[in-house]
Order: sequence, then structure tokens, then C-alpha cells
Amino acid sequence: MNKDIEKVLITEEAIGRRLDEVAQRIIADFSNQDSLQVVAILKGSVFFMADLLRRIPFKIEIECLNVSSYHGGTTSSGQVDFLDQKLPDVHRRCVLVVDDILDTGQTLGEVKAKLTRLGASEVKTCVLISKKKERVCDLKADYAAFEIDDEFVVGYGLDYRGQYRNLPYVGVLKSSLVS
Repeated sequence: MNKDIEKVLITEEAIGRRLDEVAQRIIADFSNQDSLQVVAILKGSVFFMADLLRRIPFKIEIECLNVSSYHGGTTSSGQVDFLDQKLPDVHRRCVLVVDDILDTGQTLGEVKAKLTRLGASEVKTCVLISKKKERVCDLKADYAAFEIDDEFVVGYGLDYRGQYRNLPYVGVLKSSLVS
């Protein structure tokens, strides 16, 4: 699997250091809450969410949303599909949405809007990676561990056709492997 990577953009050690910093910001911002409602966007956020939340000493409720906009390719299809029949109960809750990457902004924007319509009192967003690019919707993550150029990346939850999520770092896949 490592042989498929052209270059490592973000090392495992760098991820750990940034998660400590992001966790401290979240702790400071949510210190007046009794508990934290987290909504994780599946499947990409699983590694990031687990490692991040272990650093936050609050009572945490975790819900997951299975949402898709890539459908196996390297670019967003432009359509966000909510694949769950039941959505989390966020009424009058302050919610932290955790996702792997902020690319076009469409997925995170749709999720944030949906949770707001469901009655969340506040919706904040947290991503592992924010790409430096123009977005489809005007959205900036409240918390972003890293900002990268507009490259297709895999690892630490990010995948290509369901593979490479388990790499402990974020890297660029060799272009010969991407179709």
C-alpha cells in the first residue's frame, strides 16, 4: 500500500500534534457545555474523530451520518445523498460536525443546513483537511487541522474507491493508479 503513495503530505506525528491543538480550541470553545453532541460524517471521519475525541475530556454523545457525494471518484458528484433513514436528534443541542475533508463545501454545507433545520441551536464544523480552493458554497470550517493545496489525497480516513483509509498519514496517490 505504501508503494502506491507518490508523496507523504502530512505525517502521523504532525497529525498527532495538530489534533492536540484542535482539541484545546474545542475544549475552550465548548467549556460552558455539560456535554458535547458530535455528528461524524461516515466513513472518512472515523479515524480523525476517534483520535480527536480521545483528547476532549467532556461527556460526548456520538452520532454518525452516512453521507455521500463522491461515489467512488476523485471529485464530488455535485449531489449530496443522505444514506441514513433516521437522522440524529439534535433539537436544541450545540453540535460539532466532524468530517475528513472540506473540498467543495457541498457535503458539509448540506449537513450543517440539515442539522440546523432539525433544530440544533448551534452547528460548528471540524475537519482534518481544508483544501485551498474556491468552494461551491461559502463555507469555512470552524476548526481545520490542516490546509492543503487542491490535491487528491488518501490516508487517515481518506480513501480512493474504499481503499487506503488505514494509512497512518495523508499522502498523494500515484497518478498512474487514479482513473
